[in-house]
Amino acid sequence: MAAPTPPLKDELDIVIPTIRNLDFLEMWRPFFQPYHLIIVQDGDPSKTIKVPEGFDYELYNRNDINRILGPKASCISFKDSACRCFGYMVSKKKYIYTIDDDCFVANNPSGEKINALEQHIKNILCPSTPYFFNTLYEPYREGADFVRGYPFSLREGVPTAVSHGLWLNIPDYDAPTQLVKPLERNTRYVDAILTIPKGTLFPMCGMNLAFDRDLIGPAMYFGLMGDGQPIGRYDDMWAGWCCKVICDHLGLGIKTGLPYIYHSKASNPFVNLRKEYKGIFWQEDIIPFFQNLVLPKEATTVQKCYIVLAKQVKEKLSKIDPYFDKLADAMVTWIEAWDELNPAGASQANGKA
Repeated sequence: MAAPTPPLKDELDIVIPTIRNLDFLEMWRPFFQPYHLIIVQDGDPSKTIKVPEGFDYELYNRNDINRILGPKASCISFKDSACRCFGYMVSKKKYIYTIDDDCFVANNPSGEKINALEQHIKNILCPSTPYFFNTLYEPYREGADFVRGYPFSLREGVPTAVSHGLWLNIPDYDAPTQLVKPLERNTRYVDAILTIPKGTLFPMCGMNLAFDRDLIGPAMYFGLMGDGQPIGRYDDMWAGWCCKVICDHLGLGIKTGLPYIYHSKASNPFVNLRKEYKGIFWQEDIIPFFQNLVLPKEATTVQKCYIVLAKQVKEKLSKIDPYFDKLADAMVTWIEAWDELNPAGASQANGKA
């Protein structure tokens, strides 16, 4: 009997940012080999990155990014994993899964290997419930449902744009927390998936993340980080805040919880502190900015929403630091580059406002 076709085999790209040989793919082979990989090589473009045999992949380094985007390449970060968003832009698939090269296959409490990608696909193909919280969490899972008192008119849910997975072992902490808890490890496996309610922001981590590129792709910009920038390690956070306010506006959902990966390696907390230092202060103003942001009714596509957001960033956040002026310009450049590379795929996300 022929083996079953892996789900979304021809509709999903796996995007991996890296500066090293991708030996970690060996353990993911049973789960990733059927899919197309987009590898975004950061750092020195003259370095050769080795990819294990048998994977179908395309690899882009900084020279490729400059060649493809020309002057617009300035919006793609250098010497920071934020460069991964270039992979989102050049993909031609409907779905993206992105993972870091220090993320290994985790085991569930029964000791079975977790196929993270398969769970993300389940999450993203199932509706979300952002308007009313279900106390049994994901109502569409086997063995669960909507509880008594859940309005029937809301049970169809809304399309899911983002599936945010978690991590066993090294938790995704900021530098101050890393410094005071250097030995802390996450061993808690929580068997739950929940929709993040409308109006609630969350810290999005980019190391185990899937999204529907057609629904939210143009908002998945990981900002200006790393080389020449005053901040790092806020790339995925920035994308998460932008995506959440746009999803809320367009009537789309974001889920968090399963699947887990095993995060193998803690980054240096002192290096992290230097990258995050300004962000830790700035986010006290950034969060209220996103909480109070209102997108106009005329903003009916992700691109339109994002351009409005960029203008607001320039108007309201530039007073914190001139960096935000530069970031707002880069956000507009990113949308221009996205539309140039994806002329027919201008995202039309419709739903409840």
